[in-house]
Amino acid sequence: MPDQANFASGRLLVVAFEGWNDAGEAASGAVRTLKDALDLYPVAEVDPEDYFDYQFNRPSVAIGDDGNRMLLWPGVTIYGPVRPNAGRGVSIAADAELEVSASNEANIFLMLGTEPSRGWKTFTREVFEVLEDNDIRAIVFLGAMLADVPHSRPISIFTSSENAAVRAEFGMERSSYEGPVGILSVLADAAEKAGIPTMSIWASVPHYVHNAPSPKATLAIVDKLEEVIDVVIPRGDLVTEAAAWESGIDALAGDDDDMASYIEQLEQARDTVDSPEASGEAIAQEFERYLRRGDKPDGGSAGEEPWRKE
Repeated sequence: MPDQANFASGRLLVVAFEGWNDAGEAASGAVRTLKDALDLYPVAEVDPEDYFDYQFNRPSVAIGDDGNRMLLWPGVTIYGPVRPNAGRGVSIAADAELEVSASNEANIFLMLGTEPSRGWKTFTREVFEVLEDNDIRAIVFLGAMLADVPHSRPISIFTSSENAAVRAEFGMERSSYEGPVGILSVLADAAEKAGIPTMSIWASVPHYVHNAPSPKATLAIVDKLEEVIDVVIPRGDLVTEAAAWESGIDALAGDDDDMASYIEQLEQARDTVDSPEASGEAIAQEFERYLRRGDKPDGGSAGEEPWRKE
């Protein structure tokens, strides 16, 4: 049974999937940022033939470094650190005696890929065989949703956990959402049943710019993730890209009076919620208004709202 007294005290997995749970590519972008910062190598890959509908998640073609064309198949990869002084590709699983790093970097695993189209129960069992082999003690799930929020204000980050010890440690809420879910919820349910504590970190991405990646949302997730996993994550170009993203939307709104008016309404609503004078009831009403939407394309649906309260 994992030690739940300290969520990040052992080997920890950070998870993001492209697709329904990944508005603005914010969650997958955060995992890629972390991957670039750490010395990680593939530990396991799932067979895409078993879990993907290629008419829904089509393979793509690219030109390799050697100048030859190659097919890139949708899939899911789990990455882990290498044993100190070992050769490339030797996973931490091969060294059961490896001590916990003071900086925690040697304890971080990542799972990144496309949300499977089918076989979710079998997929989950296969993933958990890898987690057991690598002695994963805790999991952080990252997601992003489209919402009625302004791009010009700080990105809202919502955290939740089904684990009482995790909620107590971080002062977070338990989700009260009921409705359709994605693969993140399936994996989280399996983890808690297996005695592996989990938490979810979600970002809200402005729905009116859903067709483009949102580096500002990625940056917000990275900021929160850094607090949780006790690892310093270099931001690279994210800060500059986030500022350029916001400026670009400002420019678009400057040429579109309807868009500018709509954004101004969202800003006023957000400022009301954030004001010191706002009551708990007023805040709840504003968030209900933001989130009372149907299914949203490109990474979101009001289906998974881990921050909603009773």
